[in-house]
Order: sequence, then C-alpha cells, then structure tokens
Amino acid sequence: MKIIEVRGQDTAREFLMLPVHLYKHEEKWIRPLDKDIEAVFDKKKNKFFRNGECTRWILKNREDKTIGRVAAFYDKKTMTKDNDQPTGGMGFFECVDDQNAAFLLFETCKNWLTDKGLEAMDGPINFGNRDKWWGLLVEGFDEEPNYCCNYNFSYYKNFFEGYGFKTYFEQYTYARKTRDPFAPRIAEKAEKIMKTPEYSFEHMQLKRADKYTEDFRTVYNKAWANHSGVPKLSPQQAKNAVKSMKPIMDEKIVWFGYYNNEPVAFFLLLPEVNQIFKHINGKLDAIGKVKFLWHKWRRSCNKMIGLVFGIVPEHQGKGLEGALIMATAKMVQDDYHRYENLEMNWIGDFNPKMIRVVEQVGGHVSKTHITYRKLFDESKPFKRAPIMD
Repeated sequence: MKIIEVRGQDTAREFLMLPVHLYKHEEKWIRPLDKDIEAVFDKKKNKFFRNGECTRWILKNREDKTIGRVAAFYDKKTMTKDNDQPTGGMGFFECVDDQNAAFLLFETCKNWLTDKGLEAMDGPINFGNRDKWWGLLVEGFDEEPNYCCNYNFSYYKNFFEGYGFKTYFEQYTYARKTRDPFAPRIAEKAEKIMKTPEYSFEHMQLKRADKYTEDFRTVYNKAWANHSGVPKLSPQQAKNAVKSMKPIMDEKIVWFGYYNNEPVAFFLLLPEVNQIFKHINGKLDAIGKVKFLWHKWRRSCNKMIGLVFGIVPEHQGKGLEGALIMATAKMVQDDYHRYENLEMNWIGDFNPKMIRVVEQVGGHVSKTHITYRKLFDESKPFKRAPIMD
C-alpha cells in the first residue's frame, strides 16, 4: 500500500470520487455536493486556513487502486482552548474494510500532526465549523444523512476504537413528526414566558436580513463561543453564513426571541435539502441547478432540520427554550403546513439541558455520531468533553 499526498487535480479527483465507488450499493447514502467538499480544502474559500494548516492523502493498493483517503488539520485558535494538550483534527476518512489500510491512514495523520507540535487529534471532524462533517455515525444507518452530515460504514467504529481513539463526546439527532403534540410541561413553562411582556418572538424576514444576521451573531457569541473549541463569529463571518444559507432558507422557520427588544435567543431551522440534493448526484452544475429548482418548486423537501439553538446565559433555565419552540410550533402546526417531519441535529451529550428540552419536545434519537479523541501519549489521563453548565 502507498500513501500519496493530494497535490494536483488527479489526486484531488481520486479523493473526491472514492466515496462514490465505496457507497454505490448503499441505499441510504446521499452523495455530498462536490463543491461542498472541495471548498473545505480551498484556501480562498475556507477561512480556517488563516490560522491553521490542512493536508490530505489518498491510499492506493498494489494494483494502483484508491482504497482510502483522509485529511489532517489544526487551527491555532482552538487547538489549546479548553484542552490539556494541543489538539488537531482528522476527517474525511473513507476506507475499504481493511484494518491495516485504516491504521496506515490514521498513523499518517498522527505523524503529520506530531511534526506540527500537536499532541492529540479529534476525529472524524471538519476543518471548519462544527455544523458540518462532524462525528462518526454509529447508530442510524437505516436513515438518510442530513445535509453536510457524515454517513459511513458501520465497520469504521471498530477501526477508530481499535486504533486507540476514545469517545470525546456523542452527538444525537432527534426526530419527531411536526404536528405531534408536545409534553404538557414544556407547554406550561412556555406559556408563562410568552405571557411575560418583556419577551417577544418573531420569525426572520429576509428583507431585513442584516438586522437578523447581527441578532444571530450577538446571541451565538454569548451562548456558544465560551464553549470548548467554538470560536466567536465576526460580523463578516455571520454575514457569510447567512448568505450561504439564503438560497434554501425559509424565513418562517427561523425564529428569534427578544427581551426588551434585545436579542436573547434564536432557533435556526432549515429545509433539509438533502431530500433535494439526493436527486442531483453531487453536481450543482447547470443541470443540477435546474433539478434543484424543480424539486424546490415541487416541494420535494418535507422535512425541517434544527440546525442550531442559542440562548444567552442570563436567560437560560427560565423556560425560554420551550417558549421559542412553541412559537415556532404555532407557525408550522397551525398556519404553515409545509413540513411533515422535524429533526434536531447535533446535540452533544455535554449539553444535558438541551437534551432535556428536546426530550420534552417529544423527539426520539434517530442517529448517533461520536467524536473521538486520540492522545498520542496514552500514558496521560483521558478526559471527555466538559459538561456545559
């Protein structure tokens, strides 16, 4: 077997196409958009190159056939944040069912990161924000993957754990029918908040996108940027994030909460566009765009995905989560019957408060991903992700 660093168009193409060959008989796999994968490794498009490095490799067998791929990377801003050791990352791992091949790919990442001064690696993760390509699927193989979420073979779990990766945290996806009733407790707590005149709730208006973008950034930085490995959003980064979502955004399912007109909470849901992209086969070219518009017009997407939920610390624990959910529910249950299903994506086991809220909403775990960590010096004590207060 031979490890080859991706440097030119030919090896980049092999890296991109390997999953297409591996998953061709997997009914539930949905091919990611080529442009989404390529953007991760494009220094002009991925802002994480400003403070970090990334490289990737393909693995070929004796017959010169590509049988594996992987990427390794680190971000100077987050590699020591809340970590006992400088920690990098690895991801975009794909491999045939061969432990020796998998371990060679892992070892290549470890050696590269060691040379850069790192002492551990998380994986499989993204060289970018946590909302994309984060965690190994370990339960829910009978479900289609959501947009920019990892879907992989079940045997990958044995590879990671056999090499010495340990669970750093688990991520849960909760599913429910949109118009199923809510637990009485969450409705009661929500009603108290909604009767408090200082609080108000409204859905986004795209014609005032700049205003809501700044509201989103304000809440996000207070609610999430103090957590391990999560950097603050700059105004430009927030604008770029909203701009990237605009083509698929449905303003009636993006909700904000205010206290005395100051933003204190948001609930960002999007149409689950993999229900459309599965008809495009990874190509958002001219034909792919026509197919996208056709399926968007046909309303082929009948599922919402809860992308991110944020509440500023001083308003947590007051029932605001439920109030924001109930405000959204009133829209999608009573007034706007566009979506039949809801999935709440990426809820870490380090966030028990949010897990309790989602369980009260009535969801069940439909998928589980694990983010692993590998300490290069295994004599050091291993610690799981700290629980959020």
